[in-house]
Amino acid sequence: MSVVISGGGPAGMMLGLMLARAGVEVTVLEKHGDFLRDFRGDTVHASTVRLMDELGLGRKFARLPQSRLGNLMIPLPGGGEFALSAYDRLPAPYNYIAMMPQWDLLDFLVQEAQQEPTFTVRMNTEATGLLREGGRVVGVRYRTRDGEEGEIRAELTVAADGRHSTLRREAGLVPREHPVPFDVWWFRLPRHPHEQAGQPSIVPGFGTGEMALSIARDEYFQIGYFKPKGSDARLRAEGVERFRARIASILPQYADRVDQLAAMDDVHMLDVKLNRLDRWYVDGLLLIGDAAHAMSPAGGVGINLAIQDAVAAATLLAEPLRRGRPTVAALARVQRRREWPTVVMQRLQRVLHHVMFIPTLTGRRSGPPTAFATLSRRVPAVQVGLTRLLALGPRSEHAPDFARRPAA
Repeated sequence: MSVVISGGGPAGMMLGLMLARAGVEVTVLEKHGDFLRDFRGDTVHASTVRLMDELGLGRKFARLPQSRLGNLMIPLPGGGEFALSAYDRLPAPYNYIAMMPQWDLLDFLVQEAQQEPTFTVRMNTEATGLLREGGRVVGVRYRTRDGEEGEIRAELTVAADGRHSTLRREAGLVPREHPVPFDVWWFRLPRHPHEQAGQPSIVPGFGTGEMALSIARDEYFQIGYFKPKGSDARLRAEGVERFRARIASILPQYADRVDQLAAMDDVHMLDVKLNRLDRWYVDGLLLIGDAAHAMSPAGGVGINLAIQDAVAAATLLAEPLRRGRPTVAALARVQRRREWPTVVMQRLQRVLHHVMFIPTLTGRRSGPPTAFATLSRRVPAVQVGLTRLLALGPRSEHAPDFARRPAA
């Protein structure tokens, strides 16, 4: 009973930890030597925070570097602002968003998984292809950073290798794309000492054909700049001074520090995708997380949905793995359990695109979505329901008994 997981992101590491706690032999292959890549998703919602408690890791998790975010504040015409979300109205202690550098989360999961005798992680090792016998996937071929090549055989192979999944391509699986008309450019601006007080928040800024989102972190502001797809070359050709002026115009509260952007190399573009496989498996291979369904950054649900996939996969496959080789029917059960929540969240993201982003980026609106803000203000259930859906998901997974431990 062995599993090889391609990809050491949140889905892969969480699945590795949980299966190892079930006594399954697990090897995770991560192509990088560390997890230090900036502006990866780091929005940890209540579903993941609660899972950490169920795994007995809540106290350790709470000590990791993180910011606790409150509500999404929308500026209103004529002054003032309105809270579009209502995280403060969710039941404690799961009434906030934890903003945590993804490398800290992944290092934490690896350290916990390595306490299990059946867990192995191989850094600087990339899965480059699938091993097949009799029409069934029986493992992977790999290559290390030093050029060493080899094979790992396993009863189950899991592709958790992201939106550009190598194993998905090797399996001949092609996701169905939903059009997303914008990309995001991420960067940081300093946060002054007098701005440290109070609960951090998420604040948007709007212009004509562009918008930005400011996320307050402990020592800096993380800024996402939204512009129609195909804009990257033009933005970079215009140069950093023009980009600074754009940011100062739509987020004037940061005009005093945009000069901290030294060059356009400090601005990182995310090619936004929204897609989903019709089939998440073939015999011997399961795809989870972004490899099965790439999510838009709208709502910040990507990490949490991927981790929920991992919990469901561990819950449904631990016993079949103990008995030997999971059947195609067992893999199909994982998709059936997680496909509906994925469809719901992707439809919600498409609604957010049409309400929040597309009217601004196409020039049809140059300010906040006041109609939506008015509806949320007059019907609080809309505000609370949307927040709960983002925080916990439409089908929130819980840790199975075999993965639970007493709190440290």
